[in-house]
Amino acid sequence: MSNILIIGAGGVSQVATVKCAMNADVFSKITLASRTKSKCDAIAKFIKDRLGVQIDTAQIDADDADAVVNLIKKTGAELLLNVALPYQDLTLMDACSRAGIPYIDTANYEHPDTAKFEYKLQWAKDGEFKAANTMALLGSGFDPGVTNVFCAYAQ
Repeated sequence: MSNILIIGAGGVSQVATVKCAMNADVFSKITLASRTKSKCDAIAKFIKDRLGVQIDTAQIDADDADAVVNLIKKTGAELLLNVALPYQDLTLMDACSRAGIPYIDTANYEHPDTAKFEYKLQWAKDGEFKAANTMALLGSGFDPGVTNVFCAYAQ
């Protein structure tokens, strides 16, 4: 079983958190964190009311790698799922490599001032993840990301 930390509390987050809660045999502890804790609390209540699964919530500034590392340590997270804003990818990746836990995101990095998605800055962190003996799964979003993950698993 795994202890997962999910960062972000928008529409994608609600879907992802529900799916994790539906797999409580895999995700023994789920913590949902975002800049706006009330959004996390609303998602947690939705899941508790419908699935009976308890979700812990926290407030986090996803632009502050030190704060994210501290939250990872505080929650004991073994995996971070990033469903926050695409320009926060690099900070969250830094926190994961520093904490030595795997990182998964659903979208690729986008600079806050330039509407252009690309992976090169994320790929540049490969050495940090190797040094931390962990991994980062990039762009495992809905199309084609999750489709590619399912194909790789089936293969």
